[in-house]
Amino acid sequence: MIDGWKEEPAAYRICVQGRLEADWSDWLGGLDISVETGCDGEAITWLSGPIADQARLRGILCRLWDLNLALLSLARIRTEVTSAPER
Repeated sequence: MIDGWKEEPAAYRICVQGRLEADWSDWLGGLDISVETGCDGEAITWLSGPIADQARLRGILCRLWDLNLALLSLARIRTEVTSAPER
């Protein structure tokens, strides 16, 4: 950890080439899974949702690699609010 910097949970959207069924969600950290057909007719899977930290993100990416799915894109889509507002 870098002094003065605290990693906070964030939401991500991951796109991989290939098809993953919704029942893989638990194994992939509870991410939402949706599948569409790309312009070349091949399946593309989108995974989205909150990921607690970079270590868990890396673990999910390693699992996708273990399944031999090519990573097409990865985007941080928003930062989760982790603290209560000040009073």
